Amino acid sequence: MSESLDRAALAGRQLAALHRLLTAVLAGNPFYRQKLAAAGVTAPPATLADFFRTVPPTTKAEIVADQRDHPPFGSNLTYPLERYTRYSQTSGTTGRPLRWLDTPESWEWMVANWLVVFRASGVGPGDRIMFAFSFGPFLGFWTSFDAGQRLGCLCIPGGGMSSAARLATIFEAGCTVLCCTPTYAIRLGEVAQEVGIDLARAPVQRILVAGEPGAAIPATRTRLEALWPTATLRDHHGMTEVGPVTYECPVRRGVLHVIETAYIAEINDVATGQPVPPGEIGELWLTPLGRIGSPLIRYRTGDLVRAARESPCACGRYELALEGGILGRSDDMVIVRGVNLYPAAVEAIVRQFPAVAEYRVEVDRRQALPEVRIEIEPLAEAGDPDGLARAVAKALRDALHLRVPVTAVAPGSLPRFEFKARRWVEIGAADGERA
Repeated sequence: MSESLDRAALAGRQLAALHRLLTAVLAGNPFYRQKLAAAGVTAPPATLADFFRTVPPTTKAEIVADQRDHPPFGSNLTYPLERYTRYSQTSGTTGRPLRWLDTPESWEWMVANWLVVFRASGVGPGDRIMFAFSFGPFLGFWTSFDAGQRLGCLCIPGGGMSSAARLATIFEAGCTVLCCTPTYAIRLGEVAQEVGIDLARAPVQRILVAGEPGAAIPATRTRLEALWPTATLRDHHGMTEVGPVTYECPVRRGVLHVIETAYIAEINDVATGQPVPPGEIGELWLTPLGRIGSPLIRYRTGDLVRAARESPCACGRYELALEGGILGRSDDMVIVRGVNLYPAAVEAIVRQFPAVAEYRVEVDRRQALPEVRIEIEPLAEAGDPDGLARAVAKALRDALHLRVPVTAVAPGSLPRFEFKARRWVEIGAADGERA
């Protein structure tokens, strides 16, 4: 078990797995064979220090360009196409969607990582899991479903159901676990109130959320736990490109542990690429060690994180602990009148107001300097919506030292989201208006 390994034992396992990965990649992967050769890397590095020193990072832009130049799947494939049996696709929320192929071996590796997430969250044989997803081509839906079956759980696919139908199924099937995004867990709570379902009687004991910041934001966690009073909220995160990466610490709420038997994780400065010390914010770079068929090596995820200063963690684990989970994304930051503004920071403030059912942020780039304004949608029963808007604006000003116009819109007028919420809308960007 990874939680029983100290740093030296983890590093030893990582180096052995890295040698297996790079041996296969250097022999059969056109994308990385060319990339590594250009950096002078023709054999697996002898040490992890040599790996960090000699192997260049990989960016999403490189993978996008490779798939554009070698359609439809790119050249980042270690084996002949006949070896691949699973197709996934990124959500495209930060640009062009990526197509991702997996061999049965790589898929099994990701399912095994999902088992770590489930077990750390207290999910076990006999649990009944509602997967409240659309079951499109996004990887997380399918890997989590397969892992739940492997664990011995009754797995219920919620694809094609309305929110009311999913709630009814949760009660009728006695679902003890709910898997969804934080935004959709809030939406289910709203629908329950609309249709007269009392979630204080729900069988759900645990809610596992991912796909966006939320569970690590105290105000959002409080909102979710108020809507679902029978359930414990558990956070985790992953990406289609790399698979399931973290699980929430069983002892410290809002802290994510990287599954370091499966990944080499680095936290580096966004501008320089150099390591940042524990306690400082940097970008998470990941090398999945078991996804040999469709590898990524020192992948710049764009996720901003902060490593805990203490090791081992209070739970006894030496695995990398991320304070506050995923703090934001390097490409999501907006500079407004000299203030660095991140979506997670706005979420943390807006969610302090229980009367706000939903919100939307507009980033207007039609002038030389971007401006931000926010629309809030009050609950139908909330009184004085304009007063609520003024209160939110004051909270934003006090916390961020930034004046942000906030207006209230009619109940039910803002969109709801089943998957990743797209609350930030850019107007006047180079490629036109986009979400």
